[in-house]
Amino acid sequence: MIIIQMKRSDLHIFSLSQDILVSLIASLVSILVIRWISEPIPGYTVIVFKWLLAAAVGTVPGILISRCSRDVKKYATVRSIARVIAAILIKEAVLVAALLVGFVHLPLSAYYLLIILLDLILTFGALSYMRVASRLLSGRGPNPSEMASRKTALVAGDDLAALNLASDLEKDGYDVVGMLSRKPEMNGRVVGDYVVYTCRSDDDLEKLQWRFGGVDSIFFPHTVHEWKNSSDKGDSAPQQESVQQRDGMSMLGHFVKRGFDIVMSGLLLIVFSPVMALCALFIKREDGGPVLYAQERVGQGGKPFKIYKFRSMRTDAESSGMPALYSGDDDPRLTRVGHFLRAHHLDELPQLWNVLRGDMSFIGYRPERKYYIDRIKQYNPRYDYLFQIRPGVTSYATLYNGYTDTMDKMLTRLDLDLYYLRNHSIWFDLKVLGLTFLSIVSGKKF
Repeated sequence: MIIIQMKRSDLHIFSLSQDILVSLIASLVSILVIRWISEPIPGYTVIVFKWLLAAAVGTVPGILISRCSRDVKKYATVRSIARVIAAILIKEAVLVAALLVGFVHLPLSAYYLLIILLDLILTFGALSYMRVASRLLSGRGPNPSEMASRKTALVAGDDLAALNLASDLEKDGYDVVGMLSRKPEMNGRVVGDYVVYTCRSDDDLEKLQWRFGGVDSIFFPHTVHEWKNSSDKGDSAPQQESVQQRDGMSMLGHFVKRGFDIVMSGLLLIVFSPVMALCALFIKREDGGPVLYAQERVGQGGKPFKIYKFRSMRTDAESSGMPALYSGDDDPRLTRVGHFLRAHHLDELPQLWNVLRGDMSFIGYRPERKYYIDRIKQYNPRYDYLFQIRPGVTSYATLYNGYTDTMDKMLTRLDLDLYYLRNHSIWFDLKVLGLTFLSIVSGKKF
């Protein structure tokens, strides 16, 4: 999917066409599921065409009447959800009629309810997701790099004065990540749009530094006259083993994420095994060199591990003994097969093994070599905060920063990675995963 800037009328036509397309895809998937779980259905091809025709007859007037294609927003509102539901109900009413009058005939009556429920759920999910994806990929809103590079701040207090100060700081360009309170009962509560954290000692403040990947400033309203033990210890870090999983994701979230990594990486290794075998064959045939390329990277807890990729460069790519960054599609070290693998991200497939082993996750920060980490930390020592979580096959930074071949890009990537750490959650991971998929299928280079 390619999102481009358009005039309002053109954008409406584009949104309308997009809604119709995804609605029909949802209907196609639902009829395919019925075929998958059933015995062979006589005349199945004709049934599919009739089903899609009925879906089109229901979709087009449903979208036009509800006007849901005119209401594309980044965040769901009551009105936008109501319009989507109205469009879907009109479509499902037409599909129910097509089943009842026999225009679409399925062998078992039990399939009637199942296919309607499937179509309803898939259509709602598809239309809702496309609204979020369209908005996010359209390039509107704040620049992610600018958002990530904003100074982080905490506000001392949990009253109206602290809330007003936080709002003023946001207008001045700060990223207010939370409010501080000395009352244990306030921990985890929300004041305005800000979460309150209990902070009664330097140790509490140090934990918050790790939680947010570093805090630049703490601001005090005029109403706060005394705050004991509130000195900002900057980026001084406790021992690595004492800070594991102090990031924003809960223990349950980490458990769910790791379970997803294990199940999905195992399935994808099986599904893509024929593709991986072909990649290995072509790499070997081109120059007879090794198929896989193993490189030491630094991962969770600051521990080194071997990351695996399909070799895309000549065997003497780093013959000088010094680490060298990939410089893009015109890098002269790329082989012909390697150029194709890089362009289609197939060289990353062996990292599924790293995910299964637990060296990496699907979503995280891109792991780097110690040589470059040491150079980055000369400019920004906060890189150590990333070691709380597993590195990822893809990352939020990769979507907006692409490959890093300069120190400026590395520092921008670190800002984006720290922004990801501050907002680390299952929902953020799903957002990054969805945007990565959309970027790949739309041919976006990164």
